[in-house]
Amino acid sequence: MSILNVEHLTHGFGDRAIFEDVSFRLLKGEHVGLVGANGEGKSTFMNIITGKLMPDEGKVEWAKNVRVGYLDQHTALEKGMTVRDVLSSAFDFLHEMDSRMTQICDLLADPETDSSQMEGYMEELGTIQDLLSAHDYYLIDAKVEEVARSIGLFDIGMDKDVTELSGGQRTKVLLGKLLLEKPDILLLDEPTNYLDKEHIDWLKRYLNEYENAFILISHDIPFLNSVINIIYHMDNRQLSRYPGDYDKFCEVYEMKKSQMEAAYNKQQKEIADLKDFVARNKARVATRNMAMSRQKKLDKMDVIELAAEKPKPEFRFREARTSGRYIFQTHGLVIGYDAPLSTPLDLSMERGDRIVLTGTNGIGKTTLLKSILGLIRPVEGEVEQGDYLNIGYFEQEMDQHIGTTCLEEIWKEFPSYSQYEVRSALAKCGLTTKHIESLVRVLSGGEQAKVRLCKLINRETNVLLLDEPTNHLDVEAKEELKRALKEYKGSILMVCHEPEFYDGLATQVWDCTRWSTLAV
Repeated sequence: MSILNVEHLTHGFGDRAIFEDVSFRLLKGEHVGLVGANGEGKSTFMNIITGKLMPDEGKVEWAKNVRVGYLDQHTALEKGMTVRDVLSSAFDFLHEMDSRMTQICDLLADPETDSSQMEGYMEELGTIQDLLSAHDYYLIDAKVEEVARSIGLFDIGMDKDVTELSGGQRTKVLLGKLLLEKPDILLLDEPTNYLDKEHIDWLKRYLNEYENAFILISHDIPFLNSVINIIYHMDNRQLSRYPGDYDKFCEVYEMKKSQMEAAYNKQQKEIADLKDFVARNKARVATRNMAMSRQKKLDKMDVIELAAEKPKPEFRFREARTSGRYIFQTHGLVIGYDAPLSTPLDLSMERGDRIVLTGTNGIGKTTLLKSILGLIRPVEGEVEQGDYLNIGYFEQEMDQHIGTTCLEEIWKEFPSYSQYEVRSALAKCGLTTKHIESLVRVLSGGEQAKVRLCKLINRETNVLLLDEPTNHLDVEAKEELKRALKEYKGSILMVCHEPEFYDGLATQVWDCTRWSTLAV
């Protein structure tokens, strides 16, 4: 049974086409992975099927009475609402039924109620009671606590105001609410970006046991492989369906690509031979008819066109002079804002160290980076930076209110560059001419990350502080970033939740839960 049908979908932004005559179908119980390079339109597709964006052409048709749940990280959370309030709001429709049941009971107990209406009220009451029982209404508190514990919300605090949460904590709350709603279809846009390993494992188990359909966007290949059974690949404005997991898709895709290239080369040779024959024989009376026949064949030929090769990112970090022996040392450092997030820390990092910070969201990994940089004042203690440091800092997210183009953003950072140098620098990060001339805020998360990386790799550094640099990057960009970091001769301090990425790169892994006040 088809839950969702998309037919002849065409959409673009300005003169940049995203989809051309695309079709898609989702069947009951299918676990779909939506994959493709950064900027191919995966999040745009999600916005179209949820009705947040109207396509230029085409039809989006959902089955009747289907409840859709969408993990949208830009959902507004109201000040004054606690984590528990947001999670409990997943059951608002049941709370409304319970209120109606109370109202009906009051009507049935009221002597002034018309006896002719009694039967109808009794029937409605029975229906509501059945629905509440079917949805385990009287176990709501237990369900909320189970999901909250499973994705680490108990560590944050169930009574904490949601407007005080970090980006990762906020995403966890929205994910928890979505899972509690148990919609007929889940739409998940990079749900693992802010989850640590323990909670990714829990989500993996949850999705494997999920009976309904879901569509998942993720660049975390091990996670993707473990939960999906269908791949839809977005490439060159088209959407193609492949049964199986991501590894199977790669195998079939490479085979199709090789077959297409072989057919293209064979046809190009045939075209060249036909053109040569026509050129040599069209002027001769004896062979003119044969030449005309070959020309007709050429005119009617359905010419195979290979997709244009996408620019591949090429990251090479510019290196400054060697730093002193110590990068930083902390003395009784307590990090935090209004309240301490850590016990007193005596840490040190030496030249050549490649340290990865791990641990659950909200325990202070980003705060530690900012304290080391001097961007925020410590609650107690001090940070002593080493000598001759040229620090490059990659922030987790970019300001979404930036009104500049990619070109202007890099030019602002490197005013001495010519326009050619700016364009070349962005192109090396895998951005096309249309991306380069677009406003930064309209780009996908992965494309924005490439703009931030462009700033970083073109500045001379001997220390890199990286806050989740792999978030939003596609597979190809991740692989290239890992290669470039391995080649980099400076020191690295990085927050990362992907063991596959830092395996073979890190010299030390610091588990921040050991000193977090939230874990003691």
